Amino acid sequence: MSTSPLLYLRLPNWLGDVCMTLPILEAFLARNYRVVVCARPWAKTLLSGYALSGFVPMSGHLRTDAHTLKQFKKTHGHHDALGLSLPDSLSSALAFAWARIPCAGYKDDGRSWLLRWAIDKPQESLHAVERWYHLAQVAAQSWQHPIAPKVASSLHLAGVPDAKPAKFGLNSQQCNILIAPTAVGLHKGRVKVWPHFEMLTQRLQAQGMNVLMCPPPNEVEQALTNAPSATLLDPLSLLDFAQLCKSVDWVVCNDSGVSHLAAAVDAKQITLIGVTDPTNTGPWSDQAHCLGHLDHWPSVDQVLTVLQPAPNP
Repeated sequence: MSTSPLLYLRLPNWLGDVCMTLPILEAFLARNYRVVVCARPWAKTLLSGYALSGFVPMSGHLRTDAHTLKQFKKTHGHHDALGLSLPDSLSSALAFAWARIPCAGYKDDGRSWLLRWAIDKPQESLHAVERWYHLAQVAAQSWQHPIAPKVASSLHLAGVPDAKPAKFGLNSQQCNILIAPTAVGLHKGRVKVWPHFEMLTQRLQAQGMNVLMCPPPNEVEQALTNAPSATLLDPLSLLDFAQLCKSVDWVVCNDSGVSHLAAAVDAKQITLIGVTDPTNTGPWSDQAHCLGHLDHWPSVDQVLTVLQPAPNP
């Protein structure tokens, strides 16, 4: 194996999942892998702070992605490339196979025959960060170019500098609380959005706090429905939104992509749990407070207790 392996790293399709795989990207780069990231187009900007050897946009359409991978590999002369598919899907493994990139991945979805290195999932229950890192670690050992044996204790998104609240039109003398009252899709048929964002907003505003939200364009309508009293900011790019998370006093969000992005920039946050299991998908951060649990949403008073801890006697 070359002292500098070339790796085509297929990342998951969702923002939160991409954030949870950042320790893998950083571990490979730290071991001098030349990493070509294969991911949805929006991830290119998100990962612009990393010294990548290339970026291949993935559309989610099998034939298109296989062709894109094959052409990128041919154009750049990457004949010795290795592949690592973090998604468990059959299509992600098939795209690598069609592009003739020998690939490692978890055995799942009947795709073992497509993988050069078909890896068993760990039997113990792990957080998603740990489960994906385990896959990367076993694959790297198979390639005789191992990465660090232990996953990092927190996420870190490179290329996101600190920003003063004034950049976003906020008063630094005021307590600024960013809420994210939306969540895309359902979890096992259940809505992932905490039902009390408007009540929380009104109670915080009554105490002189600034409650703001900055949803992407396709979620503005839902955000206005769920928290009409909050101050609505214009949509931002992912990196600017990450900066916003760093600049406010608190981020209050559902168990969604915002939670993991906030964790990736070490923002203080409250993640509201009601239909998911935080032991599997909760924010990987010691700055995060997870309130509620599976099948039971937290109350507004519980959230306020964390945002306004009792003064020391």
